[in-house]
Amino acid sequence: MQLQKLVVFLAGCSGLVAAAPTEGLRLIKTAPSDPGRWVTEEDKITEYKAKGLHFVDITEIKDPDVLAILSTPELEEPVLSRRAVIYPTGVTHQTQANPLIAQVSNTSPQSWLKTLTDFYNRYYKSSYGTQAATWLFNTVQIVAAANPAITVTQFTHSAFNQPSIIAKIPGTNSSLVIVSAHFDSTGGSSTARGPGADDNGSGVVVILEALRVLANAHFQPKNTLEFHFYAGEEGGLLGSQAVFSTYKAAKKNVLAVVNQDMAGYSPSGKISIYTDYVDSALTTYTRAVATAYTGATTSDACGYGCSDHASARSNGFPAAYVCDEKMATSTPYIHTSNDAYSTIMWDAVLRHAKFTVAFLVEASFI
Repeated sequence: MQLQKLVVFLAGCSGLVAAAPTEGLRLIKTAPSDPGRWVTEEDKITEYKAKGLHFVDITEIKDPDVLAILSTPELEEPVLSRRAVIYPTGVTHQTQANPLIAQVSNTSPQSWLKTLTDFYNRYYKSSYGTQAATWLFNTVQIVAAANPAITVTQFTHSAFNQPSIIAKIPGTNSSLVIVSAHFDSTGGSSTARGPGADDNGSGVVVILEALRVLANAHFQPKNTLEFHFYAGEEGGLLGSQAVFSTYKAAKKNVLAVVNQDMAGYSPSGKISIYTDYVDSALTTYTRAVATAYTGATTSDACGYGCSDHASARSNGFPAAYVCDEKMATSTPYIHTSNDAYSTIMWDAVLRHAKFTVAFLVEASFI
């Protein structure tokens, strides 16, 4: 199907939200070629997430450009030249980064993750998910308070009560460098126990630790730094899609989005940088930073709509995805009640936190 026809077709599908076959169904896509299928909220978790099937919930997406990207095979996607960024070929700010990396520890992440996993689950439509969001918002505010210049806001969502959370370290210009992680979880159904330790409490505490270090140091970047904690990822990238849709409409200049989803289980002892459905130039730069500061990396592909970097990409922003392990050797516990605090490998969390500080410092000077 020609791209123009596909855009028109999918825009029409998106417009059918009010006329869904049964009230309450959601429209999801599982691949670029999938025109969309109507499912229940519970089916999204039990029939897709719990079975390792990725999808994007497109029910509220009306932007034809976003739908076109979500419906174009990865290798056929045109370069979005209006958003193109030239990244350095290596690292150049070790003098600024290394003293900050030395301040990274697992002390706070261990405490934070214990609290996150103590919630029965963090399912985005549950009361537990809302309580977890309140705790996280308060915690981000406490961490950010070390530097009064940092702002912390909640990004509310119309279809569910769990808000996303954004912390901002203002730079000397408004161009954005973003690190992100989702904080909702599922144990395989809407009512199951879902501690979500690796997926994705680990990613949350990694970027929160990076915020702590930079806030305490009163780090002053050139580019503005943002720390995104997304709601509703397990429901089809809902929180991040709403955030980046707003950023696209506001014409924000986003230089980089580095998403981390699972940072606490790594038998290989190496950061894994994924190469599909990402910006290739940013991915090359991300690997250069990770290699310089943490050593050798691995690579893999995770498929369509596998995490929140897909939302940045579909809205035209350069995105990369950093994970703790290749798919074949990753944690076997995700989306079950066994994704527990006791399974976390804390050397992996420390490695990712050091990488995150390094990336933020380096990219803040792009």
